[in-house]
Amino acid sequence: MLTVFIRSFILYFVIMAAVRLMGKRQIGDLQPSELVITMLLSNIVTLTVEDISIPMIMGIVPVFTLVSIDVIVSYLSLKYRRVRRVVSGSSKLIISNGIIDQKVMRELRFTTDDLMAALRAQQIFDLADVQFAVAETTGTISVCPKKTSAPPTTKDLGLSPENTDPPVMLISDGEVSTAALNFLGLDMAWLNKTVKAHGTTIPDIFIMTAENPSKYTIIKKENKR
Repeated sequence: MLTVFIRSFILYFVIMAAVRLMGKRQIGDLQPSELVITMLLSNIVTLTVEDISIPMIMGIVPVFTLVSIDVIVSYLSLKYRRVRRVVSGSSKLIISNGIIDQKVMRELRFTTDDLMAALRAQQIFDLADVQFAVAETTGTISVCPKKTSAPPTTKDLGLSPENTDPPVMLISDGEVSTAALNFLGLDMAWLNKTVKAHGTTIPDIFIMTAENPSKYTIIKKENKR
């Protein structure tokens, strides 16, 4: 049992390192090649953990071999468009000018239910509201609604609001982000003064976000009962 625990502990960090080398992506954003690598990694690690007769090196070497292949393929895909098309495929136009391309949907084996689910995920419930839709290589659908159905923008309304970055997290569960402070050009002296003005302390703050020194939000921790 102890052997299985130690092997699992080591392989956990091996996989963490491998995933970091592959880059950050959500599961739904994986390209086909990345999905294959992820599935192979899980199978290799499972075998190594379950069968203690398999040397650890027999699990670690294949992991980093596959990751190396993925990194090389990713590099070639970035440099050569033809390689990218072979490895990841290309986007497909499934709705153009409000008309569904049924041939493309058959090629992608995309059902009408799949299409409607993808549209609903983007708050579109009527096909008549869609001007343009593309099936991305990750399997997601990008949708451009018709101008008559799209919500008005501030530009459409003739407004000119100031463009600002969204708030950043300064404090999370009592922990200060120095990177966020530096990003806003602030320091600990300002933070301590601001927090004190609200009658609290940094360890007692659950969340604090800020856009600038004069615009911030503080949420205190709830009292434990």
